[in-house]
Amino acid sequence: MKVRLDAIAHARSGDKGDASNVGLIADTPELYELLRAQVTAERVKQHFREVCRGPVERFEVPNLRAFNFLLHDSLGGGGTESLKTDAQGKTHAQGLLQMEIEVPDELLPARPARPGRLDGGAAPGAVPGAAEPEEGKP
Repeated sequence: MKVRLDAIAHARSGDKGDASNVGLIADTPELYELLRAQVTAERVKQHFREVCRGPVERFEVPNLRAFNFLLHDSLGGGGTESLKTDAQGKTHAQGLLQMEIEVPDELLPARPARPGRLDGGAAPGAVPGAAEPEEGKP
């Protein structure tokens, strides 16, 4: 089934001069292997075709279940030279998470613990270790 990356991974981004630096972290080791096969430098270049004028490089960081993508010539000259609204590429992580890939049903849980996430994380604003309210009680 086609799934957006934001359902199976998370990301961070920033700038390195005129290059955008996007980190993509898989939620599970199995999903890391799936990302390795499908989220290639070429595919990321195509995904950012309207923003990235230069090549895209991909670096693998398997011990963190992560990838680092450098999108060269994507920031209009960089933070101090660019007239772009996002001269530091801070929105590029969210942009990458909109990419869709094919994910086998067996790698998708029947019901995510948190909407849009497969990592079992707590709901936003939840206190770690706090007990869930009993049925019918606030």
